[in-house]
Amino acid sequence: MSSIRQFQVTFDCAEPERVARFWCEVLGYVVPPPPEGFATWDDFNRSLPPERRGSAFVCMDPSGVGPRMYFQRVPEGKVVKNRVHLDVRVGTGLVGEERLATLEAECARLVALGAVRVRLLRADGVNESCISMQDIEGNEFCLD
Repeated sequence: MSSIRQFQVTFDCAEPERVARFWCEVLGYVVPPPPEGFATWDDFNRSLPPERRGSAFVCMDPSGVGPRMYFQRVPEGKVVKNRVHLDVRVGTGLVGEERLATLEAECARLVALGAVRVRLLRADGVNESCISMQDIEGNEFCLD
């Protein structure tokens, strides 16, 4: 008998804290408290060797239900399309114009945070409409 496993979503990126804070805003996630013994994350970072400062950041679902998100600095930039992406479910249960209006409103909010709108994929009789987007470092995601 297999058991359900918890998982986290890991992003390779250039600026972990910046990308993590963007995703906190997208998902309603929060930054967890700094490790014990440190008043702030800045205090914690100052305790690290210079080459590790700012090399990772975390955000999490405040309810504890959604997966933890981990952002790690990597030296190389993004060069190809993601093989896995997040679908941010803002239009669940909505159809037609009501769904489109909800997707467009959320798209406008995220563009103001630095996201890029790629394209609207209209309902095709099988799938409902969604908006393809990119986060602040070019990682693809969809508003669904």
